[in-house]
Amino acid sequence: MSAADTTTPAKVPPPRQAPPPPPAELPRANRPSGGTAVPWLLLAPCLLILALVMGYPLARLVTLSFQKFGQSQLWGFQPAESVGFDNFAKVLGDGEFWTVVVRTVVFAAGAVVFTMVIGMALALLLQRVSGWLKVLINIVLVASWGMPVIVATTVFKWLFDSDYGVFNALLSKLPGVEMIGHNWFASGPEGLAVIMLLVVWGAVPFVVITLSAGLTQVPKELEEAARLDGAGAWGVFRYVTLPVLKPIIVMLTTLSVIWDMGVFPQVFVMRNGHPEPEFQVLNTYSYDRAFVVNDYAQGSAIALITVLLLLGVVAVYMRQMLKIGEVE
Repeated sequence: MSAADTTTPAKVPPPRQAPPPPPAELPRANRPSGGTAVPWLLLAPCLLILALVMGYPLARLVTLSFQKFGQSQLWGFQPAESVGFDNFAKVLGDGEFWTVVVRTVVFAAGAVVFTMVIGMALALLLQRVSGWLKVLINIVLVASWGMPVIVATTVFKWLFDSDYGVFNALLSKLPGVEMIGHNWFASGPEGLAVIMLLVVWGAVPFVVITLSAGLTQVPKELEEAARLDGAGAWGVFRYVTLPVLKPIIVMLTTLSVIWDMGVFPQVFVMRNGHPEPEFQVLNTYSYDRAFVVNDYAQGSAIALITVLLLLGVVAVYMRQMLKIGEVE
């Protein structure tokens, strides 16, 4: 038997088959339209509820702000009269209104700054504590966040009471400090500082929890690379952590501004339902004009101006988010 007979013939690979042609794309006129209708059908119940809950009150608010509407109109003794922009002219021409606007803006700005700074500091500290301590702190944060506003306000009234307040007693322990009997609400700035502390105390837990979740998305490799390049703790935070957290910070800041501009129960309950002029913010001022002075039209006009101011904040937020989306 020769060598040629013992060798097996080489196997020839089968010819490669051409891939099947892609399916022909349906013309636009023949495409099923259910794909675009399904999201709207799913959103329809939520949109309907929003229209019922918010649509009518907002429409009624706008209507009242252009009318003369007091107790006589409320009880049906006189019909409501359209007065055009007279209510807005009276409100915008009132110096007390602009004082309240400035006070509200300063109050909200201070509360937002303290909330974001304290929240960021606590979120960073939570990344450096042990597991059981982190769980304990999160439980405390959620418990304080879930406390009703009325309960929290009552607690703060007791803490800062002039005669039996714990805060005054603690300050009096310091050498040369005597705060027993000090009334924190005798002046507007001190009283608003206490109310600001209450607002910050209630808002910090949400900020801490949200920022803690965002910090888990910061790449550890980038932080290590920054440290190897010689960056300190501040450099790593500024050039690595902050850019990653920027969308979350913008969102939290915007929400905090909206919430703090709309403060009502903290001021109302802290001042026993009758806020003095130096404690008035936009919401309590609108309430007083409507339900204390019984000028519902002017109260509605102030409330509508407040809504427009908050819509301006939302517009700034949307612009910032669009810029962040373009960069990414």
